[in-house]
Amino acid sequence: MSLNSLIINTLKPTGFPVRFLTLLESDGNPPTYIKFFEYNQSGALHGDDRELNSSYSIQVDIFSTGNYSNLVKQVKALLIETGFSRTFETEFYETDTEFYHKVLRFHFVQ
Repeated sequence: MSLNSLIINTLKPTGFPVRFLTLLESDGNPPTYIKFFEYNQSGALHGDDRELNSSYSIQVDIFSTGNYSNLVKQVKALLIETGFSRTFETEFYETDTEFYHKVLRFHFVQ
């Protein structure tokens, strides 16, 4: 299973759109949604002159017009249960779109 599929399937129980990089036109303008992307990839384990495992750094962005505290907790729990390690967390308010924006970064080895 690809990393993108793993993330999408892991976060599906949230009930909100989960997309790689950008929303789809068919998503419309949901009041809450999740986007993610990979910002770094490197070899994690090498043997016999080849890469055996890869290390991935991903960012998960949660956007909402309302209180997203429970969703943030759920996203963290789902990804951690799947083997991701949280490495960073911050939040913003996007004045141009009036969305609250939570940034979560995770590390994963596969």
